[in-house]
Amino acid sequence: MAITRGRCEIDWAAFRAELGNIESSNDPAFLQARSKDFYWYSPILAEQLDGLTADLLVMPRTQDEVLRAAAVVARHRAPLTLRGGGTGNYGQCVPLEGGVVMDLTRLDRVIEVRPGQVRVEAGARIARLDDAARETGQELLMYPSTRRLATIGGFLAGGSGGVGSLRHGMLRDPGNVIWARVVTVEPEPRIIELHGQDIQKVQHAYGTNGIVVELVMALTPATDWVHCASLFDGYGKALRFAMAAQGEGLDCYLLTPVERRFSAYYSKFGDRYPPDRDAVFAMTAPQEMPRFRAMTAAHGGRVSLAMTARELGAARLPPAYECGWNHTTLRALRVDRGWTYLQIAYPHPFDPDLVARQMTRYGDEMYWHHEMARMEGDVQIFALPLVRYRGHAAMYQLIAELEARDGCTIFDPHAITIEDGGMKEIDNAQIEFKRQADPYGLMNPGKTRGWTADMAKPS
Repeated sequence: MAITRGRCEIDWAAFRAELGNIESSNDPAFLQARSKDFYWYSPILAEQLDGLTADLLVMPRTQDEVLRAAAVVARHRAPLTLRGGGTGNYGQCVPLEGGVVMDLTRLDRVIEVRPGQVRVEAGARIARLDDAARETGQELLMYPSTRRLATIGGFLAGGSGGVGSLRHGMLRDPGNVIWARVVTVEPEPRIIELHGQDIQKVQHAYGTNGIVVELVMALTPATDWVHCASLFDGYGKALRFAMAAQGEGLDCYLLTPVERRFSAYYSKFGDRYPPDRDAVFAMTAPQEMPRFRAMTAAHGGRVSLAMTARELGAARLPPAYECGWNHTTLRALRVDRGWTYLQIAYPHPFDPDLVARQMTRYGDEMYWHHEMARMEGDVQIFALPLVRYRGHAAMYQLIAELEARDGCTIFDPHAITIEDGGMKEIDNAQIEFKRQADPYGLMNPGKTRGWTADMAKPS
């Protein structure tokens, strides 16, 4: 059922007058485009969120303009939703109560790249940021498969991990994000600086508790990764190869086993990923290629693709990082809109025989791929399988079965709140920070169960 919310009564002409020279728009086409993300991956979210739009789009160009806009928002008690590249999948940037969508993509300066760190504004595209780091011989520790479009602030606010998590852990692991500058939403906005573990107060908070305007991210020495595909006759063989590669310390940035039924959605690869073979897509350090090839052969496979990023571009082939994580869902949905997906974390120790049982149990109702990652230093294996959508009740019956029968943890991509989508419980530190940074409860209302209307500071 679609969500219907009452809109607050705001004099938008007066609001825009107070913005002065800060760019804004109430053009319906702009409002519709900027009030969406990739929530349509989920038919459940699509039913809830389709048609919800902001009343006004605000596009600050500098941090000073963010401060000024935040003051106007607070004075008018306007709901405020932040937006970066709009590549999230859970409706994070959909305004449930109208109000203002603040597009931060013009706040995009790469301020300074120094050894081991980069200081950057939140609206910078991750691809541009990573390219700037590479000009100094360094690279980002991780990024989402939507590297080309996503912003670094959006990744902090909505992300958990991604490409590179095999090597460097999850985004919230210590040392990955070093510093954050946050603007409060008050009539006289303040700047709050967060360091170390305090950054978790705004990480994966869906933009509910402060406007992140600037970050310092950790860097590592750059590698000219070789984008690879290894083919196997059997998904179990592909899984065991990826497990062995990770377990034996093969230097990879990505290891993604993808079963053969996905090949129809990867048609650009042709014979490099045929329909009768399961694949492992990888990004491998050049010096590790002899070992990568030997390990592939030892597990009964063959390497069908090994190209640098430049060679892939010349061949008009996608990079390996667009063959894993949630790009698998995007590729399938471009062909067949009957799919949706789940996000699954497997119990320790990982058992590939459990995956074999799941594949048998669900047959053509689910197509499987897995991601090798680390969390707090330990190996963590995820799956983001395609799921044939059979309705709301069937989806939650499936989730309950995977958790109760198989011991898996489901990070629900069909829910709009932080807690229901994965955290499973209210993060009290984030809610306490919201009291400081968003005392009137204006930011992204409805996206956290931890905040209730009675917590807001009286007007």
